[in-house]
Amino acid sequence: MSGVIVVGVDGSETARRAAEAARDLAVAIGAELHVVSAFEGDRTEVYGSGSDQFIVSAADDAAKIARTVADGLGTSEIEVSFYAIRGTPANALIKQAETYDAKMIVVGNKRMRGIGRVLGSVANSVAHGAPCDVYIVKTDVE
Repeated sequence: MSGVIVVGVDGSETARRAAEAARDLAVAIGAELHVVSAFEGDRTEVYGSGSDQFIVSAADDAAKIARTVADGLGTSEIEVSFYAIRGTPANALIKQAETYDAKMIVVGNKRMRGIGRVLGSVANSVAHGAPCDVYIVKTDVE
C-alpha cells in the first residue's frame, strides 16, 4: 500500500505522539506523510518599530508548528511534508485528506473522555467526516 497519511499537530506532546504513530504507519506501508497544523482567521501581529518590523500571522505560527514536528520525526525512509491549513483542526485534516486522496487520517485521543467527550473532540469530528480510514492513537498516557 502506498498513498498519503495525514496527521494533525498543534504543538502539544499528545499531538507529537500521534505524529510519531503516523510516521511509523507510513514507514510500514510505504506511504507519504502529511503533517498538518490548522489555523483560524487572519490574525497578524507586528513586532518592532520603523523599518525593523516583523509580522507574524496565525498561518506562520501553524506552518512553524507543522515544520517543527515534521523535522523532528527523523526519518529518511518516507517523504514527509508539512502544511498550514485554514479552518478548524477537524476540517483542515478532512480537507487535506480529500485534496490528496489520503488513505488514512491519524489523530490523538485528546478530549475523548470526560467533559471533552460531551463538548466534542477533533478525533470525533474527523471520524464522522473523513473520506478515508481514521486511526485514533492513545496519546493520553503518562
